[in-house]
Amino acid sequence: MKFLLYITFFVSFCSYSQGTVGLLYEEMPSDSVQKSSVSVHTGYFPQTRLINKIADSTGVKKSYLSITGLIDGGIRYSDQAEFRAGLGLQLESTIKEKWFIRFAGVEGLSRADSIYQPKAYIFNPKGKNFLYTDLRGRLSYTPNSIFNFQVGLDHNFIGEGNRSMFLSDYGKPYPFGQIKARFWRVEYTVLYQFFREQAGDRWKSKNGVTHHISLNATKWLNIGVFESVIFLPKDTMLNRGYDAEYLNPVIFYRPQEYAMGSSDNVVLGLSFSAKYKKHMLYGQFILDEFLLAEVKAKSGWWANKYGGQLGVKGRFESRKAKSFYRLEYNFARPYTYAHLNSGQNYGNQGMTLAHPYGSNFMELLGEYKVQLKKWSLKGFASYFLRGYDKDGFSYGGNIYQPYTLRPSDYGNFIGQGLGNNGLRLSLSVSYQLVADGNIQAFFENQVRYDSAFKSTMYIPMIGIRSCLWNDYRNY
Repeated sequence: MKFLLYITFFVSFCSYSQGTVGLLYEEMPSDSVQKSSVSVHTGYFPQTRLINKIADSTGVKKSYLSITGLIDGGIRYSDQAEFRAGLGLQLESTIKEKWFIRFAGVEGLSRADSIYQPKAYIFNPKGKNFLYTDLRGRLSYTPNSIFNFQVGLDHNFIGEGNRSMFLSDYGKPYPFGQIKARFWRVEYTVLYQFFREQAGDRWKSKNGVTHHISLNATKWLNIGVFESVIFLPKDTMLNRGYDAEYLNPVIFYRPQEYAMGSSDNVVLGLSFSAKYKKHMLYGQFILDEFLLAEVKAKSGWWANKYGGQLGVKGRFESRKAKSFYRLEYNFARPYTYAHLNSGQNYGNQGMTLAHPYGSNFMELLGEYKVQLKKWSLKGFASYFLRGYDKDGFSYGGNIYQPYTLRPSDYGNFIGQGLGNNGLRLSLSVSYQLVADGNIQAFFENQVRYDSAFKSTMYIPMIGIRSCLWNDYRNY
């Protein structure tokens, strides 16, 4: 593997390319209608667009600078009025055809529950309100048609689904460094992540490294391999810093973890996507830990920790409108992604890095979107079963609870603990006011039902915002 990487590195500098980085948010997803090709990879977002020098006809400018105003405003009402109001700027530029810079920041005031609060990197409580600073940024360097290097403060997303069982953008952004290499039919990504958790009135650091390999086996079939390790830079015995062993971009973490004698948290995954015209069948399987003998015995052993995803999506287009559909199933067994403490679980700043429900759940969701010029109509529906903790025990749904608090080693199942059957319905309409900054006026209706709490709520929301990153309220 190292020899192949060295050869690729040498050959790549005989070529030339410039690169730009897309946005995680797309009003009408384009991932499922990519032209079938062994050179197009769509499983890792935001996508890095590599553009050959001879392809200037694409309209990408060699060098440019743009500054755009941003707005983040909304009012919702359930049992009390809540709001968020922020203003900001976005700067975007390419320099000498190889450098790409994007920086966006919104400063605002919010009074909202955890679902409707902005997923900002900085929060300052002020009574019932919060001052928030939502920062996102990327610095990208593309020296040639193979390599891309990035650093920034942002989200990264792996997968073709509405949710991701690998790495999602549902939580808060984090600092990162990224190396991406694209050669033959392979796209190989290494992501160095810098997370943190709140401990009292201070922040406690933790680190992560993620590998993702995307292989276009044919023009219509993609296979992906995923692995990620979460580790503490400092424990009770040693100030490790950022382990040099994990900096190696071409190692496998599980053997390395055993060789180091560590208890770091490693998760592995496999994915696939199969395209047919403008439709796609996709799936993911995530493995945290398991024992094959216990799986065969169907004993419900607590450490058989895994999850998965299966979905289908596609697009229809006419001369006047575009439409997009999706049907998706997700699940995760109890205690998946959890560990001994918050410094080693698969989370960041109190939120999971994968599916917003954490673990101990199953979910079926569907969505349909229609776009007609500047108008968009979105419908979303999901049914789920979740198991919550009770009686002081961890039943495996909250990844921030240590798995040592489990009530039993055997007989564990999805939905155990305080079982909750839930329903989420939303219908929203939006209109693009300004193309620069993608500023949209929107009106959203949401219905939320939870059987465990005998709760049914209708929540309307109206506002104006710059839709440059996803703002999830559908969980």
